[in-house]
Amino acid sequence: MRIEIWSDVICPWCYIGKRRLELALADFPQRKSVNVVWRSFELDPKAPRQLPGTLEEMLAQKYRVSPQEAAAMNARVTAIAKAIGLEYRLTDARPGNTFDAHRLLHFATSRQLGDRATERIMHGYFSEGLAVGDRAALARLAPEFGIPESDALAMLESDAYSKEVHADETRAATFGVTAVPYFLFDEKAAITGAQPVEAFAEALRQSGTESSIDLRDPARTKSS
Repeated sequence: MRIEIWSDVICPWCYIGKRRLELALADFPQRKSVNVVWRSFELDPKAPRQLPGTLEEMLAQKYRVSPQEAAAMNARVTAIAKAIGLEYRLTDARPGNTFDAHRLLHFATSRQLGDRATERIMHGYFSEGLAVGDRAALARLAPEFGIPESDALAMLESDAYSKEVHADETRAATFGVTAVPYFLFDEKAAITGAQPVEAFAEALRQSGTESSIDLRDPARTKSS
């Protein structure tokens, strides 16, 4: 079974969805037969490497809400993340362009390290204030998922894996993916949004049948 996951490393619901899928997979009898493939999806391809201001200020501007409402949005998602063991520190978040982060994930995948890299970069952004658009900062994380810092930095300073990122985004368009996280089970069953663990468990059980699942959830992040 192949599960393709379109996500962005700065999407809070993507990290939550990742963990909920993992919890469902932990109880899935055929876990060893499941191949998880991470697909790139940029929420804001035109973003600068480092966005000015805080995440709350960015959200307030993007969604045209007050700073207090933006703070409440962050508090809500932080509480949901905490319930499944994720510690979000969104006041320290440093959002920016994620294209290089996606290229690094493809580089890691080429070395069978994609899952480890995805987890480490997401944790870095949501819990440690990682400047996600900073190539040097991304490269410093690389040894923690098995790639020498010098190798990661050399790759990031080139244009390697750019085609792979764009190919993922083109593939997303063929399936009508406009929001993330998006989980595609063997090209037959789809889950949109960070749905409950039970929804992922049901999709795993039914993915081998001819029936198709299309579960939609407002708890997902749309492309800008």
